[in-house]
Amino acid sequence: MSDPGTTTVVNKSWTCEVEEHTDLTHSLYYIYTGLSKDLGLPGIHNFTAMGLLDNRMIDYFDSETQKKVPKQTWMKDRLDPEYWVKGTQSRQSKQQWFEVNINILKDRMRQNDTDLHVLQWMHGCEGEVQPDGNMKFYRGMDRYSYDGNDFLSFDFAHSVWVAHMPAAEETKRKWDDVPVLKDYTKGYMENECMQWLNKFWSYGMTQLQTASPPEVYVLTRDTNIESNISLTCLATGFYPQDIITWIKRDGRKLYREDGLESSGVRPNEDDTFQRRDSVEILRKDKSKYTCEVIHEASSVNVTREWGKNLFLVLTCFSFCF
Repeated sequence: MSDPGTTTVVNKSWTCEVEEHTDLTHSLYYIYTGLSKDLGLPGIHNFTAMGLLDNRMIDYFDSETQKKVPKQTWMKDRLDPEYWVKGTQSRQSKQQWFEVNINILKDRMRQNDTDLHVLQWMHGCEGEVQPDGNMKFYRGMDRYSYDGNDFLSFDFAHSVWVAHMPAAEETKRKWDDVPVLKDYTKGYMENECMQWLNKFWSYGMTQLQTASPPEVYVLTRDTNIESNISLTCLATGFYPQDIITWIKRDGRKLYREDGLESSGVRPNEDDTFQRRDSVEILRKDKSKYTCEVIHEASSVNVTREWGKNLFLVLTCFSFCF
């Protein structure tokens, strides 16, 4: 990969999970994703970039629209037009950087143009709220993945790049030999990123501190086995994303070894989250099945029970796949 300092900015992307913030910690991360070729599918772009404040999308850019746009009303209201013009220019330069470096990695790994390859970069910072209301740097992150595998990351404590696969060793050597790149990477996380985190948090804190309670549904549907049915507990529309969900049989919690499957917490399009847990049972099972959902942020603790007539299957419900 080429030295990012030779393009314009040291910004790249990597999709990963960010640890959930608490009332005293907050995060600002930017995620960039570049594809090696155009898939020709609606909604799938060669390049996308997004900003996340406490896991809520605050801005967005893709290779089709070629424009950085706000995703929160307060971002649109509080930031002047020049911010979005400069942001668009920055995103466009990063798109070019991705195109160049995907080709470099394909050549290095001797890959052809037939298969799809994905380069991702994630970087940003987390801060802790101080008694005066400002946030102090807690930690930063700058890491890359290629085709879904860890590729390269910045070791903040030692100011060195860490290669996570043999193909990344060459990049590590190149970047470690550029002191200004390491200084910029560390300085961005400690200073510039924290300045934006404090500013964005002050702009959007009212909305970000508002918890949304989950809507809870218990669903029943047919399976591929005629004698079985599937029970699904769906919690949706909640924020923040911390939630506890249990499916119980006669009061006993079910686990993976009992056949329980979970989607995990996933984002909705409106900045809230959803989670669905399912278990397949015999249609003739007479046990009492309940779903318990606990969302502490909105003070919700609700239990729903599947009806006794489980053979009445919901075959056309909006939440079914």
